[in-house]
Amino acid sequence: MSTQRGGGARRLAATDLREMKRRGDKIAAITAYDFLFARLVDAAGVDVVLVGDSLGHVIQGLDTTLPVTLDDMIYHARAVRRGVERALLVVDLPFLTYQISREDALRNAGRVLRESGASAVKLEGGSPDTCAIVRALVDAGIPVMGHLGFTPQSVNQLGVRVQAREEAAADRLVEDAKRLEEAGAFSVVLELVPGTVAERVTAALSIPTIGIGAGAGCDGQVLVLHDMLGLNPGFTPRFLRIFADVGQVAGDGVREYVRTVKAGEYPAAEHTF
Repeated sequence: MSTQRGGGARRLAATDLREMKRRGDKIAAITAYDFLFARLVDAAGVDVVLVGDSLGHVIQGLDTTLPVTLDDMIYHARAVRRGVERALLVVDLPFLTYQISREDALRNAGRVLRESGASAVKLEGGSPDTCAIVRALVDAGIPVMGHLGFTPQSVNQLGVRVQAREEAAADRLVEDAKRLEEAGAFSVVLELVPGTVAERVTAALSIPTIGIGAGAGCDGQVLVLHDMLGLNPGFTPRFLRIFADVGQVAGDGVREYVRTVKAGEYPAAEHTF
């Protein structure tokens, strides 16, 4: 059930995403890792704010997401929660916080919701073992978003490349998605899969699919905020669109600041106390 905050805005719940799919309404999701950007994207009308373990790349400068800890996720999710009034807040469970046992998964997912105020968690994979964990979390009242295709926590096995190109692999992906739905997941992220495969998955499920590098046939899309604002200039995959080149504007602003300080133009005399 959605909750309400002081301003009266209704916070979206996991069940709202399924209703959006039923109505044919596209779902706009985006990452955020801090209070200010969370407040910005929420006010702009996004439906889902994801605190992704991609913060390992974007915030911590790591080569993979594998070293990201549960405490890292909770710290950032707590900050993001303060900036989100309306959107559904979902937090990634990082590497080895849910794969070892159901007990670990329950304990760690429970910590995320209890300590951050988030509404749901996301985990990777669709194997029978993973789906058993999804079912245990859902039975405990913890909404779960799935993640299939390229799963960053398996980068050492998969490499960074498009998944499910071959027919057999595409069939397995569809079956994994169905298992996740049967286990109680409320949506599934599809990352780096062919558009035709993403369309098959989307048609096979009553829960929404959210794509990243998976074509236009998904029920929604998600992008890393820093990527779509041009703040990560070395990252240029084919699917990425720069919606506002904030990186260029910010760089120009800092260069102008440096110039005026060195030239003695800032601060102006009339602006001193």
